[in-house]
Amino acid sequence: MAAHQWDAHLYDTRHAFVAAYGSDLITDLAPRPGERVLDAGCGTGDLTDALRRTGARVVGVDASPQMIERARHRFPDLDLRVADLRRLDLDGTGFDAVFSNATLHWIPDAQAAATALAAALRPGGRLAAEFGGAGNVTAIDTAARALRAEQNLPAAAQPWYFPDIAEYSAVLDAAGLTVTGAWLFDRPTRLEGEDGLTAWVRMFAPHLVEGAPDPDAFLAHLADRLRPRLHHSGSWWADYRRLRVLAAKPAP
Repeated sequence: MAAHQWDAHLYDTRHAFVAAYGSDLITDLAPRPGERVLDAGCGTGDLTDALRRTGARVVGVDASPQMIERARHRFPDLDLRVADLRRLDLDGTGFDAVFSNATLHWIPDAQAAATALAAALRPGGRLAAEFGGAGNVTAIDTAARALRAEQNLPAAAQPWYFPDIAEYSAVLDAAGLTVTGAWLFDRPTRLEGEDGLTAWVRMFAPHLVEGAPDPDAFLAHLADRLRPRLHHSGSWWADYRRLRVLAAKPAP
């Protein structure tokens, strides 16, 4: 997996919707006081802190040192660690629950990540995860790739993994987890500011602009193309489609 370079400050100030939309996933997880919970892909720590406020004992991990550094600055009393979700090496007994919001689509090796998360759970433990599903940001991705082709730019990388329910259920099953619920749904997501689309691409999809001689001009052309579809009610809206899954690790 190619390392994505995160601007943790910009993530907090311009893209707070990531954590906001994950808050009801905590309700689905239903952590109980004293439970050990792993926040897999904790970002800058908002949801890790929300999990801690339920009374759970939480460990937050993220592959980005920049994200962990900012999370530690914001929440110095949280247990936060830099870790690759494909190769977790966490001390102690298994976790009662694993929580993951807006992270797993960044790991194309889905089986390795699912297997590692399953291994982190104790028998009888549970998983609640939400991430980009099949069809996520198709309008943005398709328009950008078409524009690259017209400008004779090389094909962009594909760093994302957007499965459907059947595909990801098979991944979890192979990891030894039993799916107890799965939903694939549209979630049009408002992007802050008149430059919301270009700010989103710079943060989450720089691969779509990579190699453009004039990135600003490329993004301006992209915005012109997408405006009829994704700009309405005075705002830009990303065409998000999310996959939410609940699963459990069978007890012996």
